[in-house]
Amino acid sequence: MGVQNSPSRIKLRKNDLVKVIAGRDKGKSGRILEIDRENERIVVEGVMLVKRHTKANPSKQMKGGIAEKEASIHVSNVMILTSDGTASRIGTRLEGDGSSAKRVRVAKKTGEVLANKT
Repeated sequence: MGVQNSPSRIKLRKNDLVKVIAGRDKGKSGRILEIDRENERIVVEGVMLVKRHTKANPSKQMKGGIAEKEASIHVSNVMILTSDGTASRIGTRLEGDGSSAKRVRVAKKTGEVLANKT
């Protein structure tokens, strides 16, 4: 149906700070906890919380009750946040010269280089 054979290139990375731009949690922001590149979905901290009813299992030290956890959200419903809190799309740019040039992620709106490791 909506999933293609070859997953599209998702430019987001784990621990990136993103803002939700569509859906029931529109306006919220948080860090990326997981990325499912095959289904183009991500799990964002504190966004799309769902309740799960769990049964107690004493052998596995599990308590019963209602637990809240984050569900996945489609990658098209989020935008990366720059250091000043501006939502932007992601582009790439070569930095350096010749053979030592490195490809870096850049915020399209501000031109700011996005941190590779956060």
